[in-house]
Amino acid sequence: MSDPISRLFETAQPVAIVAGDSLFHVGDPVRRVYCVSSGCLALRRVAETGAEMIMQTARDGDVLAEASVYSDAYHCDGIALEDSLCKVLPKPVFLDLLSRDAALERAWVSHLARGIQAARARAEIRGLKTVAQRLDMWLALNGDLPGKGGRSALAAELGVSREALYREIARRRS
Repeated sequence: MSDPISRLFETAQPVAIVAGDSLFHVGDPVRRVYCVSSGCLALRRVAETGAEMIMQTARDGDVLAEASVYSDAYHCDGIALEDSLCKVLPKPVFLDLLSRDAALERAWVSHLARGIQAARARAEIRGLKTVAQRLDMWLALNGDLPGKGGRSALAAELGVSREALYREIARRRS
């Protein structure tokens, strides 16, 4: 994360979150802004079919659900994929900090624009037909595969079943 954005969280309350815990659920009012210090948080949406989709993964320095700052309620669930530490600011404090510093506000807008670009890349990946194509594009954008503990989340991010992803990974190893 850029230095201007990290300044927003200098006075934020640190909070530890255990893997599997929820920070918020769909429909909850947006009251806080979360910046990951360590670990991994995610935005998860569960379809009517029960299929899980990861809409965002937030790691060190990332803000989880940043667009929610401008919403009344969350549109996804916020969960910890790993034991995590994050800094938390009340939403009104966060917005007040932005309103007091035009350079900081511009940095935030730039950050949001990069988030839109990342969301478009995820949508493009999910639009590909095969697991192999989706994985190829994800690897081209992100580098190496996550460790074994992160592959379930990768499957959800790609919009494929864990089993299909594991089969594709095994196929590439042989």
